[in-house]
Amino acid sequence: MHLLYNALFLVAAIKWGDWKGWRTYYPTILFFIVGDLIKNILYHDYWVWTYQETLFAQNILLNHTFISFLIMFVSYPATVLIFLGRYPEGKWKQILWTGLWMALYIFVEYINLEYLQLIKHHHGWSMGWSILFNLVMFPMLRLHQKNPLIAWGLSIVWIIFLILMFPIPMDYIK
Repeated sequence: MHLLYNALFLVAAIKWGDWKGWRTYYPTILFFIVGDLIKNILYHDYWVWTYQETLFAQNILLNHTFISFLIMFVSYPATVLIFLGRYPEGKWKQILWTGLWMALYIFVEYINLEYLQLIKHHHGWSMGWSILFNLVMFPMLRLHQKNPLIAWGLSIVWIIFLILMFPIPMDYIK
């Protein structure tokens, strides 16, 4: 199923992504990927959520790491190319556009969690935390495009906050 999701993101990016301006969005794509890599490194042995393949492609997408890489290198670039590439003018349109993307990510996670069992939450993570995460993530992507240094600074604060909320026991840090 993760292959299908990522294929849909790729098709959407081909159709609606700003491929002519990809160089403009490339730093933000890397920012998005690095953020997920940091989470995967910090929480490597103490996951707050994990992906799994339950429907098909279990022989290809063997575990969380393979699925996570697929998402990082297909869905994240597709998201940025569409989200930022079609970012509207006007405050209300921007709020609605950002809200649409937050709702899309939340909806997909909810379906994957509750019905398809493609994701599992652990150690206190919940849909409420995912909603909050998306409320921060999408504006942060836009901020990174406009002012990367401020976005990095705020991201460090956000990471510290998440580590305080979801502390990693010292036994799990290598």
